[in-house]
Amino acid sequence: MGFPAERPRRLRRSASLRRLVAETRLSIDSLVYPLFVHEALEPQPIPSMPGQQRWPVSGVVEEVRRAKQLGISAVILFGVPAQKDELGSQAYDPDGVVQRAVRAIKHHLPDVIVFADTCLDEYTSHGHCGVLKDGEVDNDATLEVLIRTALSQATAGADFVAPSDMMDGRVGAIRAALEESGFSGTGILAYSAKYASSFYGPFREAADSSPEFGDRRGYQMDFRNAREALREGTLDVQEGADILMVKPALAYLDIVRLFREHFSVPIAAYNVSGEYSMLKAAAARGWIDEEATMVEVVGSIARAGADIILTYHALELAQALA
Repeated sequence: MGFPAERPRRLRRSASLRRLVAETRLSIDSLVYPLFVHEALEPQPIPSMPGQQRWPVSGVVEEVRRAKQLGISAVILFGVPAQKDELGSQAYDPDGVVQRAVRAIKHHLPDVIVFADTCLDEYTSHGHCGVLKDGEVDNDATLEVLIRTALSQATAGADFVAPSDMMDGRVGAIRAALEESGFSGTGILAYSAKYASSFYGPFREAADSSPEFGDRRGYQMDFRNAREALREGTLDVQEGADILMVKPALAYLDIVRLFREHFSVPIAAYNVSGEYSMLKAAAARGWIDEEATMVEVVGSIARAGADIILTYHALELAQALA
């Protein structure tokens, strides 16, 4: 029957009713809080990411504790080393900044899930995500450094390593190395569809990781491609990934939906720095309601099918949801 028997507005009459029939449930349990860890002794604000800081190892534990008190049980760590070199050797240094932060967090807050970003761009002097040969990133030479990095992170106590480099075969290589070294319980969060995006600018300021030359289009994905993302995700599942991730989130909600429909493993999406900073900038000018827009944005990522959402809004969102 048509109108007036069908009145969809009946289910929108009150806030309580709208909550009761909501199709998407945004939960604090699904949030992962990204944190930058550096060698300095004091926190450093990140100008292009209002509200975000680079944390010293001593301070990151307290920030994770604050997140835990708000109900956030997972963080992902990005390192900002004092020294960089051609190979990004600080990425796999047992006493590197991320390794020390992982040990400190797991010592004080052992039930917090710690993801460690496994990439080289924050650590290389040239800013690319791998080892260079004749001015190009050498895929297979990079795998060896990624393996060393993942093993050092697992040894420090990371629950998941998170290769974000987009090298071919890196998930399989890391999985085999973890198994051979006795880390069968260490998971892999694969950045399976990481696009060469314009939304990474503030992150690159925070991590001091802009390429010195060229760009990353030779290894990160072209924004015009969707079927290619399914191919990447399929390969990562076959190679042993436990979780697949889409990055960025907002401009790629269709890819999040594709992953949800095609894969049975958990799907993560990264609400990246540029998406965060755009919202903050508009809110600072009074153009939008910050809290309402934040909830709507992150809610859209969940609605698209993401089980896990990495977002710099995590603390504010946890407070809003509570």
